[in-house]
Amino acid sequence: MTHSQAQWLDSRLSIRTPPNFDFWRTAYSHGWCDLPPFSFDLELHTLSRVFAVSDDRVVQCTMRGTAGAIVVGITSPRQLTDKQRKFLTAQIRSCFRLEEDFAPFHMAARNRSQYRWIASSRSGRLLRAPTVFEDAIKIICTTNCTWALTRLMVSNLVLLAGKRMGEGLYAFPEPVAVAALTEHELRKQVKAGYRAPYLLELAKRVAEGTLDIESWRSSLLPTDTLLKEMRTVKGIGPYAGENLLRLVGRYDRLGLDSWVRGQFSRLHARGQKVKDATIERYYKPFGEWRGLFFWLEMTRDWHDEKFAP
Repeated sequence: MTHSQAQWLDSRLSIRTPPNFDFWRTAYSHGWCDLPPFSFDLELHTLSRVFAVSDDRVVQCTMRGTAGAIVVGITSPRQLTDKQRKFLTAQIRSCFRLEEDFAPFHMAARNRSQYRWIASSRSGRLLRAPTVFEDAIKIICTTNCTWALTRLMVSNLVLLAGKRMGEGLYAFPEPVAVAALTEHELRKQVKAGYRAPYLLELAKRVAEGTLDIESWRSSLLPTDTLLKEMRTVKGIGPYAGENLLRLVGRYDRLGLDSWVRGQFSRLHARGQKVKDATIERYYKPFGEWRGLFFWLEMTRDWHDEKFAP
């Protein structure tokens, strides 16, 4: 620990949660918990992250679930102002989707005997980043590659352009910081490969204000129209767009890739290869929630084995 780190202040924050919320199921709902600036501890059942709370302030938070609340341990160089604490609280609430009403989804799950486990385990919320920009960058970094490469790219980007708090602690970079990078840096230092110009163009559009990406979480556009807008971003194709839809609260698309196709085949087709149209047809009766039923079913055994408390 450096001298400056020894001077850091510790404080706590408690954020109330709805009765159908489960901290662990949300924190480990998909791979975002493993991508910086998130990190996790399987033994302690905690999720950590470096958050930016103002232009010049980043803090380290370690979060854990208790009955009715998320308890947040905050480490910061200086005491946070009331405004910064409120902003941090809003970021955490957004990451855990605390404002979304999952009661209708859980009711739909209870009405189907093979899916009642979803409601009883309080599953459904998917961890996301504080911003759509970060989610979009990470989604692009999942395309056509292994998870190890995704993690490498995101880690490199955070180290290269994120605001530094201390040794090994960086916030996710702001759009203007990514836009200031060169395509060469993104290819060579981030290891983004063909994605480099896509990441750069996205960051520049957001930084210049020509793409209001954050409005996607509150958009009233029909899903088809919103998906078309998402796909104006180079690097966001059908797979990336439909997975990003889930992170902005739209659950009526599946977001198929090779892994979930294989899972569906194993669970519903005795290992035989199936067409995408067959998968779509199977989940069509689930209506507006079909993408969420699909994801939770595809990941149930993985989640139960690795992450259930």
